[in-house]
Amino acid sequence: MNQFATTAVYYHRFRPGIPPEVAELLMNEANRCSRATILFDLGTGTGQVITAIHRHFRDIIAVDPDPEMVKFARLVAGSAISPETTLSFYTCRAEVVSPPPGWKASLVTICRAFHWMEQDRVLQRLSSFVPPSGVVAKLGDRSFWTAGNPWQQAVRQVIQDFLGEQRRAGEGVFLHNNFTFAEILEKSPFCKIEEVTIPVHRIWNVESILGYLYSTSFAARPLFGDRIEEFGATLKASLANYSDIDTFHEGNAFTIMFGRR
Repeated sequence: MNQFATTAVYYHRFRPGIPPEVAELLMNEANRCSRATILFDLGTGTGQVITAIHRHFRDIIAVDPDPEMVKFARLVAGSAISPETTLSFYTCRAEVVSPPPGWKASLVTICRAFHWMEQDRVLQRLSSFVPPSGVVAKLGDRSFWTAGNPWQQAVRQVIQDFLGEQRRAGEGVFLHNNFTFAEILEKSPFCKIEEVTIPVHRIWNVESILGYLYSTSFAARPLFGDRIEEFGATLKASLANYSDIDTFHEGNAFTIMFGRR
């Protein structure tokens, strides 16, 4: 299996979308560019960024290597956009994508996906597709694996009890980069950096927690094999220690890192 095999349907249903405040910030940033109508969305997943900000753009290219993710993005984002907007999907990795000759993006978005990419290579490649006034926006929130809420720490412990201490990434393990995202941007063509953090509050229940986990590379259903039902029951029992009304509050934050030339 690849890192996200079987996860697209759960990603579509259970991954939190782009908060309105984040969408507004992205669109305001695009307004600062001279060609603020062209969007390049890398690692598009099920098209959450496109769905949130498509109204501002007349031309959009969305890229993702997973065919199932692209299928959902076509269905959801494709049905939402205006007929006047050109929306194209490329099923490939960001490292090798080739937009049409002369195509330039005023805004590049990479949401919850930059850590899966060959980051230096992608940023260097983007320098050919982004005009001097353009901007690259790397954005995302904390996953359950890194979150600090007590009930989320309990969720991670249950996952580790079933799958081992190391964070999984499909059949392999997740490998951390030795550099921060800021350090990576600083040595790229987009070395002028601005970081913005927007707090978010979410309410979960057992169904949405399980659905979220099955959308991830570290707790996708195939990883549990024939213990998948046991995992669900164990997780539910653990979460009962933190709420007797099936309601779990989460404090999180979206961090947006803008890189400009």
